[in-house]
Amino acid sequence: MIRNDFIRKDKHACRFWCGIMCMSYNGDSGTIDDIHHSIETGRTLFVLVMSYTRTCEIPGITVAGSDPAMLKYTPPADAEFIYSGRCLSIPGIPVTPDGKPTPALLTRVALRESKIPHIAINAGGIITPQTPYIDTKMAIGDNIAESKAMTNLQAKRAISFGKKISRTFSKLCDCMVLAESIPGGTTTALATLRGLGYQHKVSSSMPDNPVSLKEDIVSAALGRIRTDNHIEVAAAVSDPMILFLSGMISGALKDTDIVLAGGTQMLAVLALSRKLRRRLPRIVLATTSYVADDPETNFHQQAKDIMPNITTVSMNPLLEKSVHPGLQAYADGFAKDGAGAGGSMFASSAYCLYPSDLLPYVDDEYEKIMSSRMSVK
Repeated sequence: MIRNDFIRKDKHACRFWCGIMCMSYNGDSGTIDDIHHSIETGRTLFVLVMSYTRTCEIPGITVAGSDPAMLKYTPPADAEFIYSGRCLSIPGIPVTPDGKPTPALLTRVALRESKIPHIAINAGGIITPQTPYIDTKMAIGDNIAESKAMTNLQAKRAISFGKKISRTFSKLCDCMVLAESIPGGTTTALATLRGLGYQHKVSSSMPDNPVSLKEDIVSAALGRIRTDNHIEVAAAVSDPMILFLSGMISGALKDTDIVLAGGTQMLAVLALSRKLRRRLPRIVLATTSYVADDPETNFHQQAKDIMPNITTVSMNPLLEKSVHPGLQAYADGFAKDGAGAGGSMFASSAYCLYPSDLLPYVDDEYEKIMSSRMSVK
């Protein structure tokens, strides 16, 4: 459902038609208008949480990274690329062998053109970035097919760290855009949702979602649970990112707006946040149309099941119009979202920079990274 009444026509009339072709939402238009206003104040911070779960090492579970041995480098490489336009931990940027790049490409362009500041936080990652970041010293998540993701103490510490950092950030900004980079995270998200009582499905970084493999992993993980305590459930089947970001949401000051920048993984973050805090701050859940339009997930309805008054936003990156096959592949179901791509594009739309405005810059950035990749080889 496309709605456009939230757009300030008196200020942005020149962008009106461009905007409604790229954005759709489900929920309260007033919430979007209010959060756009928060972003327009200039006191907005984009936060990328880097993390890791050994669940991603199960063959066939993810296409993040061009090589299974490189999976642990994907989160820091995303952070480095968003920060500087190049990666220092690995040559080039995270790209599949046939040229499909990380969604961080979209995030970098959206943040750069809208001049939104950003920070990376290492919350359970193996490799740290060679750019400025905050380090929580949290442990990585274990393979949930074989064991608990983390101890109950580690889970509680992850939530506590998230709360403390969020309280500090909340005093510095009017709006936080929260994003993640964790390979294999849709599987742990599915397990978290099921463990918390939601019979949801999740999207995938691959056009052919390995549903049966994920279901087998989730069944094995849930079969070991002997408690209904939500933190202990998350400790058993989740990942550090979900615990940490749930802590950030529950710790945010009530007058700080939140943009949850991501797809089905953010549904798990939202679900756990609802268990941690009865009254959450104002939240918009923003993703790409590639996630929202996935018929297997029914994204908007799943969000409503968790939080009935949530407003969800879908941004169409228009990558089918790109001149590069590697970017066109997103419209065919590759990756779909990640590293805050959809949420960063929503944030940039507060400045009337829509995906149609950003696409030429996305194409240019892609050409730069592919040229750099060829020179490295």
